[in-house]
Amino acid sequence: MNRTNPATGESLEPISDDSAEDVEAALDRATETFEEWKDVPIRKRQQLLENAADVLRADEEEFAELMTREMGKTLASARSEVQKCAWVCDYYAENAADFLQTERRPGPAHAETTVSYEPLGPILAVMPWNFPFWQVFRFAAPHLTAGNVGLLKHASNVPGCAEAIQEVFERAGYPDGVFQSLIIHSDEAEQVIEDDRVRAVTLTGSARAGRSVAKTAGENLKKSVLELGGSDPFVVLDDADLDAAAETGATARTINAGQSCIAAKRFVVHTDVYDEWVEKFVAEMDDLTVGDPTDADTDLGPQAREDLLETLHEQVERTVEAGATLELGGEPLDREGFYYPPTVLTDVPRDSAAACEEVFGPVAAVFEVESEEAAIELANDTHLGLGASVWTQDVERGERIAHHIDAGCAFVNELVKSDPRVPFGGVKDSGYGRELAEHGIEEFVNKKTVWVQETDASEEDVDVTTE
Repeated sequence: MNRTNPATGESLEPISDDSAEDVEAALDRATETFEEWKDVPIRKRQQLLENAADVLRADEEEFAELMTREMGKTLASARSEVQKCAWVCDYYAENAADFLQTERRPGPAHAETTVSYEPLGPILAVMPWNFPFWQVFRFAAPHLTAGNVGLLKHASNVPGCAEAIQEVFERAGYPDGVFQSLIIHSDEAEQVIEDDRVRAVTLTGSARAGRSVAKTAGENLKKSVLELGGSDPFVVLDDADLDAAAETGATARTINAGQSCIAAKRFVVHTDVYDEWVEKFVAEMDDLTVGDPTDADTDLGPQAREDLLETLHEQVERTVEAGATLELGGEPLDREGFYYPPTVLTDVPRDSAAACEEVFGPVAAVFEVESEEAAIELANDTHLGLGASVWTQDVERGERIAHHIDAGCAFVNELVKSDPRVPFGGVKDSGYGRELAEHGIEEFVNKKTVWVQETDASEEDVDVTTE
């Protein structure tokens, strides 16, 4: 795999791809390991996950620098990402056994009926570059602890992160084969999904990639979970705290240099506060510092790849050509590396690129609406449905509106975020299934009904022998 430092445009030392023989050996190893790993007591698996959290914390700076070098996020952001990975390990180390406890179910007096949660086997995770540690750990922490084994196909620009994550689990004491990184390209991942040794697949990425993975998984009757893109609305109502909505809005749009599925992308603002909020928001965006991601004063680092920068700028140009007003930014920075400034577009046509496509960078599209009803309608006018944020000082109003927005998660007076304690995922073209909390750990287990009765028990119930 070839790598480029997006802050400088300089090539990094390449990492060798895995051969077909390497992949075959990894699949065999995963299958063999699973037969032993599934019977390891869950308390032992939880202890190993706790060890993984310790490894992450011990080498936080090393892992943060690796992320910054490979995909350009600021060091401060990268450190926070490592800390969040340790948190999700702590969370499942504490709670997994309770989440997977065998449940007693109502049944006839002469039988004992239970539901157990049993692992499926080797699970393939196809993961993106934008949060190269977090996306992997929010998969691995629950599903390895549930007794599955993991295979990682990471994005091609972060192979160093992929190798480092495997090393975290090895150093934590996990048996060889419980978690393996496959350094392969996307076209090779399809063959892995099709392989009989792989029992399920999860992907975080674009809707296009999701359709491809879902098709292959479906054709092979394998469970899949998809966390795809977002075009999240950030709704500012007429009674919102405008200072808070402007400050948080700028953060929500530019986290990770705007390269986040759950970043606020479409700002829907009530006409009564529109002018005032836009002025405050533009000032907040303009106050952000773009620069070297290793500099402590930098708020936004570069875009992760040159082609991503070019696509982002092309979307801005098409939106302006369609009639939008450029309030701020709008041109790549004239410096080494792949830098794009905080950009604000107003008067955005509803059929333009910034309105209809996922814009993966620090570009905000602002829309003016005349009523609460119009805000809800515009918020839902997208094929995506990942997250939403509603701003109002009337929290009951905010909660009511949150329930009317088509999204997998909706926040009132807060930016959209993932948290180990609550389920995360989308609707519509943003995917299906859930990650995190107890909902996430249940995605890749067999919820097995077990009915036990004595051979001489009398049966007085209604006949239920037919489907």
